[in-house]
Amino acid sequence: MSRKRISMRKIKEVLRLKYEADLSYDEIGRSCRIGHTTVGEYLNRSKKAGLRWPLPEDMDDNLLEKLLYPKSESKAPLRPLPDWDYIHKELKKKSVTLFLLWEEYKETYPEGYEYSWFCNKYREWAGKIDVTMRLNHRAGEKLFVDYTGHTIPVIDKNTGEIKEAQIFVATMGASNYTYAEATWTQSLPDWISSHIRAFKFLGGVPEIIVPDNLKSGINKSCRYEPDINPTYQEMASHYRCVVIPARVRKPKDKAKVETSVKIVEQWILARLRNITFFSLAELNSSIRELLADLNSRPFQKLPGTRMSMFEELDKPALKPLPIEPYAYAEWKIVKPGPDYHIEVKGFYFSVPHQLVGKRLEARITQNIVEVFYNGKRVASHRYDPSRRYATLPEHMPESHRKYAEWTPQRIINWAAKTGEATARTVKTVMEGRTHPQQGFKTCLGIISLGKEYTQERLEAACSRAMAIGSPSYKSIQAILKKGLDRLPAQKEEPLQSSFINHSNIRGPQYYQTKEGENNYADSSDY
Repeated sequence: MSRKRISMRKIKEVLRLKYEADLSYDEIGRSCRIGHTTVGEYLNRSKKAGLRWPLPEDMDDNLLEKLLYPKSESKAPLRPLPDWDYIHKELKKKSVTLFLLWEEYKETYPEGYEYSWFCNKYREWAGKIDVTMRLNHRAGEKLFVDYTGHTIPVIDKNTGEIKEAQIFVATMGASNYTYAEATWTQSLPDWISSHIRAFKFLGGVPEIIVPDNLKSGINKSCRYEPDINPTYQEMASHYRCVVIPARVRKPKDKAKVETSVKIVEQWILARLRNITFFSLAELNSSIRELLADLNSRPFQKLPGTRMSMFEELDKPALKPLPIEPYAYAEWKIVKPGPDYHIEVKGFYFSVPHQLVGKRLEARITQNIVEVFYNGKRVASHRYDPSRRYATLPEHMPESHRKYAEWTPQRIINWAAKTGEATARTVKTVMEGRTHPQQGFKTCLGIISLGKEYTQERLEAACSRAMAIGSPSYKSIQAILKKGLDRLPAQKEEPLQSSFINHSNIRGPQYYQTKEGENNYADSSDY
């Protein structure tokens, strides 16, 4: 039986008990199991309709309802519904809350719905759109970055070699506005360069960059304190933003970018699958064309496009780009050796000699190498490919500085005053060192032997030392002490083809300097 039929029958019973049984409102209410106020409402409506008891026999329930509830009163006026699309967009703006939006709704429609209904209906509406749309991303707040799982082959025209290009994807949180490009690798230089180009594409910088725990950007993955790569951190500092990696095993943190990666794979990469590319520039040109279509494509469950949402929400909230883009720099942990030089890509740079053995950080750009200790810069060198060693005088110990003005040629010229053999000896000493300065002290020691034993004897000793393949201070000193320089010079025999010809191998003649006597003079550095 319908509710209307039950109501009309109950109203008839109220009329009967009042006019036939003459009961009070409370007694009628208890009998009909309704409140006394409801009893009063029924009786008032019957009076307004001019009804008397008993009711006419030809009056059915439909007619009774029309008399008691005229059309003008049958339904309460509908309250205006909020514009949920508008509410959803406004909620993405900074500091905007549902309560604030409800207050604005009530100011416009005082007869509108209350706050609890407003919140429940919004959540119900939001639950019908994509999961990535439901996440409450603030305008201009987050940029999600990652690489796709798919690559695109690029053929080298000259060699025919096929290289797989990596696809970088960046997506704004509030608008889903997407950037994509191809790079050769996922290494740190390409990772940083892709970010710089993404910022330029957006025309601004978000507050937060959210990468997955990619090796290029994250040195050590940790749920609570991931270790950000120093270069990545420096880039973020240059653009006045912060890097907050997605948490490990937290799929909701990555839902936005994973969905965008999937869309890029379906909307861009799938359309390029049958095209042959012969350069990275050619591939990126095709990606840009399809990217423009993707960002202009209407949403399925929301009004507008990625482009329109970006222009309305994200773009006004982005930070301005710095005057100069970030200049790429790598960081490396270094430890200076005993010669107070650090090694960077096969080149050597001096640091203050007091830092020998300390753990330092080197910041390496295309032209400059800077060295830091406990966050303070302690050395700076301009990179010069023509110079393997770069040494600053102020970094030397006091005992080394007196040789700072000396050059290899100056020492050779000085040695040549003693003789040709002496000049060849000091030249050989310096050429045998990775750094010529490391041989200066030995050369000066050799030249000083001329004062003790005369220049003529030194020249003869150097000639003998070169002949036996031992041009060192201790060998020459031993020759002079034992008077071997006064012995007739022996003709140097050519080495047999089975022997290895090397400056560090003296040959058999070295051990035949005196009859029945072997010479084991120490050939180590002075």
